[in-house]
Formats: sequence, C-alpha cells, structure tokens
Amino acid sequence: MAYQSIEVRKITPTIGAEIHGVDLSQPLGNQQFQEVHDALMDNLVIFFRDQKMSIDQHKDFGRRFGPLHVHPNAPITFKEHPEILVIKADETSRHVAGEEWHSDVSCDPEPPMGSILYLTEVPPDGAGDTIFANMYRAYETLSDPMKKMLQGLTALHDSTKAHYYRAKATDRDEMQFPNAEHPIVRTHPVTGRQGLYVSRGFTLRIPQLKKHESDALLEMLYRHVETPEFHCRFKWQPNSVAFWDNRCTQHHAMFDYFPHRRYGHRVTVCGDKPFHRPSQTA
Repeated sequence: MAYQSIEVRKITPTIGAEIHGVDLSQPLGNQQFQEVHDALMDNLVIFFRDQKMSIDQHKDFGRRFGPLHVHPNAPITFKEHPEILVIKADETSRHVAGEEWHSDVSCDPEPPMGSILYLTEVPPDGAGDTIFANMYRAYETLSDPMKKMLQGLTALHDSTKAHYYRAKATDRDEMQFPNAEHPIVRTHPVTGRQGLYVSRGFTLRIPQLKKHESDALLEMLYRHVETPEFHCRFKWQPNSVAFWDNRCTQHHAMFDYFPHRRYGHRVTVCGDKPFHRPSQTA
C-alpha cells in the first residue's frame, strides 16, 4: 500500500508497523487520518515514537476513530477524564494488567474496536515489552476440519475471570463485571477477514460443548495463539504509542521489570457487536 503523508516501516511481514511523520498532539488532516487508519487495518497494530501528548490530546486522537469507551471495572484516576485508563506498575506491584493473552474488554456485549496506549515512563533496562498476536493467522493456519468445527460455535467471555479476584474486596461492590457470548470465529467489519476470538484472559467456556470438551478445545486454541510465528514484540521507549485493533489481535504485557516503574495512559475506542459471516471456502 502506498502512503503519501506518513512513512510505514513493517516490524514483521504479518503484524506490526512503526509509523513516522505524524505528530499525534496535532489534529490529523483527512488524508493523514485515512492513511493511519489504513495502516492499522493492514498491520493490525501500529506504533509511534517520540510523541508528546496531553490527556486531552490523547483523547482527541482516540476520538478521531470513534467514541471513547469507559472501562467497566477499572478505577477512575481522573474524575474529569473517565475515559483515561492509567497503566502503571512500580516496586509495590505483584502483578500487572494484561499478563494473560487477551483482547481488551471482550466481555462487553460490544467490545472495544481499538486501544491506544501512551507510555511516558518505561523500565530503565529495556524490559516491559508488549507482544501482539495476529488472530487472522491464528485462524488461517488451523486445519480445515478444525475451521469447519469452529464455524458454528460461540464462547462466553466474562470479566470475573480477568478482574474479580485481582480487585480489592472493598472495591468489588462498586465495580461491574460484564459477560457476553461471542462467535469463536469473528469476521472483521472492515477487512472482512476471519480471525479467532477467544482468549485465556477472558474466555470461560464454549456453551455448545460439554465441560471437558470445552476445556480441551479452548486450551488448544490458547496454546495455538501463543505460536511465536503469529507475533510481533514492541520494545517501549519513553513517549511511545501503540494502537492495536482488538478485533483481530491479542496482546500480552511482559512483567519482567520488577521493581522498576512503568507508567502511561490508555484510551479505548468503542466498537460493535462481534459477528461471524462464513466464508465461501469455510
């Protein structure tokens, strides 16, 4: 794909690209917005270096792609900015958000389209990477009999699996723990491509199967998602931004930097209800 207003440098042939020539603190013109959008569709996750954004500028960039999502059970750090999710870890942290492979808030009936994470402080020795996985490739590399079996199945995604036991007991009464049933094979509403939509972080079970069948099939799919050939790995630097498409990726945050500090903000762009449209070759 040819770009005129941005430079796109692929990280791997199948997922991930760094975008250059964009100042995210400034409003995107129509052409630049379209090219950033196209780069996201083509690469699934895109990265920007050396950015300086205020909270309002971060939100403005996210809103260019759609209304902003408010996390159902994360604490609101800034009352005037409920859309801002603070991502932080320090010498008191025993775990961090995102240590299991997942697509953000897939437990919502209409899960987020995308997430935009801006880190201003990173560990001093190069740790704290985020790994992203291509869910198109995860689906496409399954055998034909497995693809056929998955076509009619759904999975239950539940926030309690990801968040309930890590929340303080005193906070749970004020939190929401949504759950939703989504197709295991999701059709991307823009590209039309099919990808896996189950994750170790949020998925509980497959309602159409017996428990032992569901457990075995999900474990196989979780391990398949972890195949390194589907991945790219982003090495954070201060003032870097990652923008990923939750409809066709999963990600895993490495917590290999204790007791060092990692800090930033995330905005999340609202999405729509996942659907499955069988392909002609399915």
